[in-house]
Amino acid sequence: MTTLAVPFLLAVGGLLALQAAANVQLAGSMRSPLGGAAVQLSIGAAVLVGLALLLGSIGALERLGAVPAWHLAGGVGSAIYVMAGILVLPRLGAIVSVGLFVAGQMLASVVLDGAGWLGVEHDPVGAAVALGVAAVIAGALLIVRAQAGSALEAAVRGRGGWIAVAVGAGAVLPVQGAINAQLRGDLDAPLATGAWSFIVAAATMLLVLAAALAVSDGTPRPRAPSALPWWGWLGGFCGATYVTAVFLLIPEIGVAPTVALTVAGQQLASVAVDRYGLLRLPRRPLSAARLGGVALLLAGVVVIQAG
Repeated sequence: MTTLAVPFLLAVGGLLALQAAANVQLAGSMRSPLGGAAVQLSIGAAVLVGLALLLGSIGALERLGAVPAWHLAGGVGSAIYVMAGILVLPRLGAIVSVGLFVAGQMLASVVLDGAGWLGVEHDPVGAAVALGVAAVIAGALLIVRAQAGSALEAAVRGRGGWIAVAVGAGAVLPVQGAINAQLRGDLDAPLATGAWSFIVAAATMLLVLAAALAVSDGTPRPRAPSALPWWGWLGGFCGATYVTAVFLLIPEIGVAPTVALTVAGQQLASVAVDRYGLLRLPRRPLSAARLGGVALLLAGVVVIQAG
């Protein structure tokens, strides 16, 4: 692994935590989580298409007809993840939500590496990696338990489905990265691959939005754009950066190490968001138990990377 890959993936992982918060703001401004997700994914698609046009790689999309159909579906993962973030983050808090996303990411990444599925190079899971995964999951569970009066009480009251949504959404990300890595190999054009992934994501969310509006009683009335902070428009940019970085590095260093480093960045950013109430999210106290869970999770990330 190159020296630059470590800080780069840490920063990219931090963008995911910031993306979720930005998406919450846009969804609130539009008074529609689906509308907010559709706008952010469309912004990400526009950014990547623009870059591909600027650098002359957009022509690679002409080869899409010759690739396996499943190589084209990676973008659906972004739609699932963005929507889950908008719904889960205000209910469970940044640190709990990201901890659950992490558990799903790590489980899926180790399965992909160990089984060699979706074109990922087979990498048997050794004792060190298994120990690291166990530490990550234990850390995520400790984070959830330490969130006094929210996640656990929600589960008791029958609302634990939000926890399952967060874990499932996290698991989608490594799957998306593996699929997009295959498409990148087909097209030999990273920006065109990222652009297609976000085109699919935006189209998926727009279809869901259209279906929801068709069966709803009325159309939400968005607030004035001035009510939205400038950074509320950056979720699409953050997502585009993450998706492109992940499918570029998975073939180079493997799914589990790539996800482990982005996970570390996610956790560090989410701690700052909760501690200081950043990005218009409520401040949440960081108890010793919660910080211990973050430390255990990050220790597991280090073990996975070393293994």
